Amino acid sequence: MKLKLTTKILIGLLAGIIVGLLLGGSPEIAEKYIAPFGTLFFNLIRMIIVPLVLSSLVVGAASTGDVRKLGRMGGKTVAFYLGTTAVAVTIGLILGNLFSPGSGIAMPINETAEAVSAPPLLETLINIIPSNPLQAIVNANMLQIIAFALFIGVGITTVGEKGKPLFNFFESLAEVMYKITAFIMSLAPYGVFALIVPVVAVNGPSVLAPLVKVIIAVYLGALIHAIVVYSSIVKAFGKMNPLKFFKGVAPAATVAYSTASSAGTLPVTIKSAKENLGVSNGVASFVLPLGATINMDGTALYQGVCALFVAQVYGLELALAQQVTIVLTATLASIGTAGVPGAGFIMLTMVLTAVGLPIEGAALIAGIDRVLDMARTAVNVVGDSAVAVAVAATEDELEPVTEKVTS
Repeated sequence: MKLKLTTKILIGLLAGIIVGLLLGGSPEIAEKYIAPFGTLFFNLIRMIIVPLVLSSLVVGAASTGDVRKLGRMGGKTVAFYLGTTAVAVTIGLILGNLFSPGSGIAMPINETAEAVSAPPLLETLINIIPSNPLQAIVNANMLQIIAFALFIGVGITTVGEKGKPLFNFFESLAEVMYKITAFIMSLAPYGVFALIVPVVAVNGPSVLAPLVKVIIAVYLGALIHAIVVYSSIVKAFGKMNPLKFFKGVAPAATVAYSTASSAGTLPVTIKSAKENLGVSNGVASFVLPLGATINMDGTALYQGVCALFVAQVYGLELALAQQVTIVLTATLASIGTAGVPGAGFIMLTMVLTAVGLPIEGAALIAGIDRVLDMARTAVNVVGDSAVAVAVAATEDELEPVTEKVTS
């Protein structure tokens, strides 16, 4: 019996966890002999991100044939992303209050985590427009690449027939990138295995035990947000069975979990949305690259749990007004820190500063941040796909698909 890709990836993930536990006493073996294959797989994915985003977004923007429609889609997409982010951080705060993960934990802080200044929102918006598009492509500045691609797409639409050769070029490039993506995805089970083994070997259960409440709260919050919020979105807007949705997005979610990179998972997310969920090429090519850049539901949820954890460790009480401030700060920071390396950490320091909590508290999370990062990235990617389904449905561009999932 031929196994589906999702099944193969899950087998690779489980096998990686088992091997990682077995190598817990010798993590250097995992890092020396297995980790390089994970790095190779991740590099293959990263290799195609820029040409895939550029070509697919140009095609997506030009395929609308209507600049007003493009603006309408953009408005819907951003509204969905900000709304789900606000709900996510609220869920995180609720679970932080219920679990009280920091109560009874008195961990000495041997290092001070310095706050990293996130660029102001206005500066981020200004920097979206690249002064040198080629430099943006070389540096993989996703916000600037998205802006440049949208301008090219709109330009092709307004030029008309004379823009057809350029459209054909980008359409051809996009198809080639989709084919390369399919090849790379056939290696995903092995890549996921190689990525997860060193993580488990280094961060074994004994290391994670003191902070197990934080891990449980974040993972439970991720499940609640996915099951309640995303199920509601795809059911209400896409008239889609949530089980079908989660089955279709599973390949992308699994890769996101192992790589902890929304951008790195983008090729798989686009492939799953189109082939498994019936999202049109135009919507998928527009909504998903944008989501990989600015949608951070899982990260926002993590902020809520971790902020309360830090407060509880220091014996501080957060008033309702301060918790509302966390919701607003995390929601706006999801755009303000877009495209910045270490965005999750930057957001956490911003949130802690906004409510007067010690920045040093971020050091407490550092040891388990990779484990939390995998969960929040998976939520981010599933959220991108749910919004893609909703936008496609409202634009009447959601096609029925068979039960077969990409294999």
